[in-house]
Amino acid sequence: MGSAGAGSGEGAGSGEGAGSGAGTERGKRAAALVAAGLVEDHMRVGLGTGSTVAHLLPALAERGLAIRCVATSPATQAAARRLGLDVRPFSSSGRLDLAIDGADQVEVSGWLVKGGGGAHTREKVVASAAERFVVIVSSDKLVDHVRAPVPLELLAFGVGATLSLLGTARRRDAPRTPDGGVLADYLGAVDDPEALAMMLAAVPGVVEHGLFPPSMVSEVLVGVPSADSAVVRRFTPAR
Repeated sequence: MGSAGAGSGEGAGSGEGAGSGAGTERGKRAAALVAAGLVEDHMRVGLGTGSTVAHLLPALAERGLAIRCVATSPATQAAARRLGLDVRPFSSSGRLDLAIDGADQVEVSGWLVKGGGGAHTREKVVASAAERFVVIVSSDKLVDHVRAPVPLELLAFGVGATLSLLGTARRRDAPRTPDGGVLADYLGAVDDPEALAMMLAAVPGVVEHGLFPPSMVSEVLVGVPSADSAVVRRFTPAR
């Protein structure tokens, strides 16, 4: 992986190691700052959802660029607009130049698990519409192999039947998605992510799953914290 220095001021002097909560936040912020630097004037930008994107939004707003954004959740939309970013409905934006989002798990091969916050359907639509999809994470999100739980969005109609077909899945005690879907998690083995993705997509009633293939990912920015700073390491998944 290549590396770039970033975010040395956050949490300075805390003395906490890379595994601490403060260290994780430094890693997230460092990756977000580097990602914000990838955005150029007049770009159409997809904004993801989650705690790492929460660091991206102010960094992006501070640059004062003339950009048009699409948000993957009501929470991101509200936060981005409060910061003065121009957020528009996706139906009016078409193709995007760049999408930036976090992930729950990042495999060394480039497979992702996303959707812990329940926004993976919109996140996948936005990532697929972007010329470049950049993933920003702290180093604790790196895994040798992706594993359960794999988030699911299910059609509300016949949800019990869909869960029966899935077998090893459990409905979440969570509100419906903004599009009316029911959230659940696949809890079985993830020995072959590609085969599992195909299986989940083929089950009637599954709106979308949280497995994102390496072919969708342009670059991963990993914030690696130390006691009072962070370095961002970059890698491009094999396609």
